[in-house]
Amino acid sequence: MHPTVQTFFDPATFTATHLVWDPQSRVAAVIDPVLDFDPKAGRLSTTSADRLLASARELELDLAYVLETHAHADHLSAADYIRKATGAKVVIGGHIREVQKTFIPLFEADDVAADGRVFDVLIDEGDTLPLGALTVSVLHTPGHTPACVTYRIGDAAFVGDTLFMPDYGTARADFPGGDAATLYRSIRKILALPPETRVFVGHDYLPAGRGEFRWETTVAEERARNVHVHDGVGEAEFVAMREARDATLSAPTLILPSLQVNIRAGALPPPTDRGHVYLKLPVTVG
Repeated sequence: MHPTVQTFFDPATFTATHLVWDPQSRVAAVIDPVLDFDPKAGRLSTTSADRLLASARELELDLAYVLETHAHADHLSAADYIRKATGAKVVIGGHIREVQKTFIPLFEADDVAADGRVFDVLIDEGDTLPLGALTVSVLHTPGHTPACVTYRIGDAAFVGDTLFMPDYGTARADFPGGDAATLYRSIRKILALPPETRVFVGHDYLPAGRGEFRWETTVAEERARNVHVHDGVGEAEFVAMREARDATLSAPTLILPSLQVNIRAGALPPPTDRGHVYLKLPVTVG
């Protein structure tokens, strides 16, 4: 089965949001939608999500799901906004509970229960969801975070941050609950899919020598040319590379606002008695 895919790229966060649908029934899902946030002004907008929703209406799609590949640390999710606008169910890996248990105390997010209930559907390895005549199959692919999943729909796999384009490589594994060896095994699980499987990545960052953003490749291309994990790269070699590379990386610009929104399925913290909404900035001294 060959689902139709339309991708919306957000250059501010380098995020690829995928709108995927069954061409027969026109039942659709959106994967990793972006809520626009200007951290300097503290200003939110729904421009990106509205553009996606307008396209879904023009295409006469029935949006059934918002599929989150994980709790993102680099952009705020528009999942809750889309859920309220369309009635689509928000889906995420069941290990989101581990992520919530880590970050609820940090942000003192007492309005959130660490049981995943703010999401509509929690899924794990082997689970399936209907998408018209198609089926959404779930692979648990942790390593970047404990809750990362890959969604396989027909001949397409939506891998989130686990894999990037072959000339850029793989996700970092130094977030809480991340692990480079676990990431390697998850990637090998993805690369065991049929070689013709279309792979849709969650981000693209232009490497040297490439001038345009890309977000679609294949399992065969990843196995042949991924700069970090092509065929022949063993686990020990990958772990050494990944850990050394991660030690040089700074935290994502939007990690603190993103996580406290995304553990709430894209919802904002509740307003204060005066009606103001605040995102917290934990400060480490020393």
